[in-house]
Amino acid sequence: MMKKLILAVMAIVIAAPALADTNIGVVDLRRALFSSDSAQVFSKKLQSEFSDDEAKVRDAQEEARKLKERLEKDGAMMNETERNELGSKFKEKVQEFNYLKQRLDSSVNGRKQAFLEEARPKVDEAVKALLKEHDLDLVLPSEAVVYSKPDMDLTEELIKKLNK
Repeated sequence: MMKKLILAVMAIVIAAPALADTNIGVVDLRRALFSSDSAQVFSKKLQSEFSDDEAKVRDAQEEARKLKERLEKDGAMMNETERNELGSKFKEKVQEFNYLKQRLDSSVNGRKQAFLEEARPKVDEAVKALLKEHDLDLVLPSEAVVYSKPDMDLTEELIKKLNK
């Protein structure tokens, strides 16, 4: 037990100088990628491409809301058949909304994933260039870092490289 403790302390003492000479950079990959010019163009294209589908989702949501309001407001004055009929219409509209929303989300997420996969080589290349330019040993994603000095954050430089 004592030998293991001594070995652990020795390993830390030996490794400490090596860590002191390690140059580390930090980047917010998500912010860099989605702040890039190509991401802005992609976002506008995505919005225009799915605007009709988004309108259908909003319409279905609005119709369901109106049916629910009518059911809550006038339901007490309706006979049971009318109330059941209106309730069925409301449930159908909610199902339609859920289907349309899920289909839209799936399509948008698929397109975003394709964009990320397409952009990945350019991001990797830009990070490697930062590694060489700043003589870094390690580049960490900002999500994995609790705290770093502001001068270690290379996100803005990464955005500039992605925009070239």
